[in-house]
Amino acid sequence: MEAVTDKLRNAIVEMQEDEALALTKEFIAGGGDAQRVLETCREAMEIVGKRFEQGEYFLPELVLAGEMFREIGEIVKPLLAAQAASQSKSAGTVVIGTVRGDLHDIGKNIVCFMLEVNGYKVVDLGIDVPVEKFVDTVRELQPPVLGLSGFLTLAFDSMKETVEALTKAGLRERLKIMIGGGQIDEGVRNYTGADAFGRNAMAAVNLCKQWIKPIANQAAPQHAA
Repeated sequence: MEAVTDKLRNAIVEMQEDEALALTKEFIAGGGDAQRVLETCREAMEIVGKRFEQGEYFLPELVLAGEMFREIGEIVKPLLAAQAASQSKSAGTVVIGTVRGDLHDIGKNIVCFMLEVNGYKVVDLGIDVPVEKFVDTVRELQPPVLGLSGFLTLAFDSMKETVEALTKAGLRERLKIMIGGGQIDEGVRNYTGADAFGRNAMAAVNLCKQWIKPIANQAAPQHAA
């Protein structure tokens, strides 16, 4: 099965859409794990992102890679949803967006997908999201978790500005903030003031499982009519 995922990764990276879809169906039909498919997609998207950064790939390649992920997601989503339905899960709302100055959304989309199949309501604000939009949305929805995504290093300052703005607005105390992106590490987390960072989509899901239930219980009085 590992040979199939290797081929799938290469097919995505080389923009072979038909081959990628066929390999996905072959892997699933052979009893392969749906989450392994998404992990393979993530690995492929990292390579595609690096090629874009290095000028080997351009916007059309990014768009095609995103489309391949969407189509592969449609294939594996029913399996992931069935798995999630058979497990206990803490439902809740997660607001997420790619911060101002960054137009990358492939990694964000994978995180959104995995959160949704694990039973979370995801409010996706899209890409190049201004600080004010994050603040207004958090004030309106009062979500327990906010996800800030960014692939470029310039996104770090936008993340920091967003966290600071939420603090000034008095919205930070009951809000957990996770960040993610190609170059995120503990140093970046500390710089931005976020609560945690995730290296992949499952890390984001696990953080939400840790955070949402206890915070939602504490915050319940705020939502009383």
